[in-house]
Amino acid sequence: PAAAPELSCKMADYKEAPLASRPRTLDPAEYYQLTPEQRRAEEERLAIRARLKRQFQLQLNDPKCPAIIEDPAVTRWTYARSLNVYPNFRPTPKTSFLGFIFGVVPPFILYYLIKTDRDRKEKLIQEGKYERPFSLSY
Repeated sequence: PAAAPELSCKMADYKEAPLASRPRTLDPAEYYQLTPEQRRAEEERLAIRARLKRQFQLQLNDPKCPAIIEDPAVTRWTYARSLNVYPNFRPTPKTSFLGFIFGVVPPFILYYLIKTDRDRKEKLIQEGKYERPFSLSY
């Protein structure tokens, strides 16, 4: 009987991206330090994830499905983005600046434009160079 070929655990050739960290599964320091129990737990999580993904894909691509299939991840994301904003919002210098630029500045600019236009028209009316197009009292 021929001897079975020896399996060696060889890492994949992986070129790191300049702005991204190396994935944990490809980091030799992390990969080789895992205990068999940790590897088994990771494999179980991956199997559960694969089963859920397959189930979702089967439901999504079923031509006889009468209802809309909801993705729970999208539902959670939508909830966090729209209905549950305040626990997920962090005031930072950037958000404070944007709030000031889009919330405070426009009313002041609008006030300035309307006020200067009215003052200019009033001055022209007083000088007699502009006649009011509409008058409430005759």
